[in-house]
Amino acid sequence: MLSLRQRALMGGIAAGALSVGVGTLAVFSYIDSRVSEQFDSELKDRHTRLVVGLSVATQNPDALRDLMFDPNYKAPYSGRYWQVTNSAGEFFTSASLFDETIEEPPATSEGATIWNTSGPEGEVLRGVFQEITYEDGTVWGVSVAESRAELINERRAAQRSLLLVFAVVGLICVASALLLTSVILRPLRKLRSDVAHRWDTDLDLRANDYPDEVAPLVGDLNQLLRRNRDIVSGSRRQAADLAHALKTPTAILRNELRTLSEDGAKTETAEEALGRIDAQLGRSLARMRAINTAELTHSRTNLSNSVSRLVRLFKTITEEQGKHLIVAYNPEIWVRMDAQDVEEVLGNLLDNAVKWCRSTVRLTLSQKSDCIEIRVEDDGPGIPEDAQHEALRSGGRLDTSVSGNGLGLAIAVDLLNAYGASLELGKSDALGGLESCVVLPAEIRATTG
Repeated sequence: MLSLRQRALMGGIAAGALSVGVGTLAVFSYIDSRVSEQFDSELKDRHTRLVVGLSVATQNPDALRDLMFDPNYKAPYSGRYWQVTNSAGEFFTSASLFDETIEEPPATSEGATIWNTSGPEGEVLRGVFQEITYEDGTVWGVSVAESRAELINERRAAQRSLLLVFAVVGLICVASALLLTSVILRPLRKLRSDVAHRWDTDLDLRANDYPDEVAPLVGDLNQLLRRNRDIVSGSRRQAADLAHALKTPTAILRNELRTLSEDGAKTETAEEALGRIDAQLGRSLARMRAINTAELTHSRTNLSNSVSRLVRLFKTITEEQGKHLIVAYNPEIWVRMDAQDVEEVLGNLLDNAVKWCRSTVRLTLSQKSDCIEIRVEDDGPGIPEDAQHEALRSGGRLDTSVSGNGLGLAIAVDLLNAYGASLELGKSDALGGLESCVVLPAEIRATTG
């Protein structure tokens, strides 16, 4: 379906083209009429001059060639001619006719007759003819004629000059259509921009900022935005309530298993199953929270602050284990991602790196032109390339000798996918172990896939 801009532009261009086309035809018709009238008027003027000249040369018609001063009358076949005939049928012509004559129309009235006829060498002429009775009683047929090529040339010259004018008018129409489209769509562009940044200020859109035609839509959008905020808040509260409701029973079960284990019962299998239940519930709640948050909000998080909080926590853990955590990041890096989701992803990656490293973990946060990269590296055994896909699979564990449930990386992938981000595994060039690289678009947009 065509966009509003395309429709308005095409409509403006079509209307402009129709207007220019109709205007061109109308003006050309008027110009043709005016050129023909002017051409006939000049013919009548030359005819009048010939009649006046003949009035003093009725007794000596050959003297007319000296009395008619137009140079075109002297050049053979110049396209401009005169001719007079007496009652005896004798022809006297301009030198331009050479040895030709002009056919005279029948005298149908006392006035002058304008007609089209043929001239020398098949030339099409337009002429004026009239029978004149002079004071000496002689009757003469007086004709002047001119090639219609001159009339056609005059018309074409006028049309060429007008074509340039109408081409400029057409360009002005197109430019006007573009300008008008831009002006008309400006409120819609503003509305789109305001809606896109609505979460930055968490304020309603103001109907007074838009034209009357758009104001009702603004009210509906405000209502929809408030409803979306309520849905997000409700979903997150439900997820939190469910998490708290499940933590208490699982904590009781874990304490009971610990008591049974102290009494000599074998509880390893049950503890592992309970751990996997905890992890699966955590993953499901995280996915529920991420999808609702990513789809319905545009939260902005200071990534540097989140990294600082996690670094303080994990530095304590690594120091207790005799390990080192190296951190490098730029301050004031913001992402459109919920802070809790950001920290859960980074927490899982750091927890995995600290668990598997020999002595060193490095976290690097950098902002590039089109994305933000978070790299977590360790000097542990790493993951072979052919096993990296299995490591990202839900519950995939490559080594059961280290405690865990195999869901940390899978949860991180789910959270990142909800925001259109990605997680890539590879080998660390600096430390030799695993490198987990999170790639966040510079402007993260929510996805439902």
